[in-house]
Amino acid sequence: MTEHNGVYSAYINSQFKSLKADSEKSRKTSRPFVTISRETGAYGLTIAKGLGEYLQKHERRKECPWTVFDNELLKKVVEEHDLPETVLPYLSESTISEIEDMMEEICGLHPSRHLLVHETSKTILHLAQLGYSIIVDWGAGIITAKVPRGVHVRLISSLDKRISHMQEYLKVSKKEAEEYVIKKDHNRSSYVKKYFERNISDPLLYDLIINVDSVGPQEAVRVIGNLVLKHYA
Repeated sequence: MTEHNGVYSAYINSQFKSLKADSEKSRKTSRPFVTISRETGAYGLTIAKGLGEYLQKHERRKECPWTVFDNELLKKVVEEHDLPETVLPYLSESTISEIEDMMEEICGLHPSRHLLVHETSKTILHLAQLGYSIIVDWGAGIITAKVPRGVHVRLISSLDKRISHMQEYLKVSKKEAEEYVIKKDHNRSSYVKKYFERNISDPLLYDLIINVDSVGPQEAVRVIGNLVLKHYA
């Protein structure tokens, strides 16, 4: 384990010392938010966007529009931390070796991956505290676990159905779709394992795990939305 591994867990914990001291006050003044972790091809973005529309329609308070942060999160990271747009290709859930990261940093291709993950985590935390955000992937549920009024969701589906869905969505062959799904799943799992030392499939990380094979995207939106509205909004 390198000296960098685990630093994000320490960072997350340190951010909440003041919140913990007055958690009841924080709960009353904080705003609801949702994090979504997904298996590739489990309709994650479809459900996230549908959830935003559902919550906006049924939310009694209109303080702020519900907003989905998926790839848009990367632009927010660049903007919030005054990073050059050239780092966008390196803000991904794929992981690389320490040596490769060091060489790319020395060559000036981008800041270290650890710094980029750190900045991404700060932005996710900020969005959760602002509320009315739906944050997809990037270990968001782990980063915001101690922020009051969050609902943390995991979307799963059988491999065959996920491959079929991505084959149709990407307009590629079944083999290409399978390679894509397996690679994306591996990247997300490795990202969470490397930078947060957690297993992305651990059910204890989530308030709700939905099998979209049996529930379906539309019903998933309703189930998640009602949970948010009933307990947190």
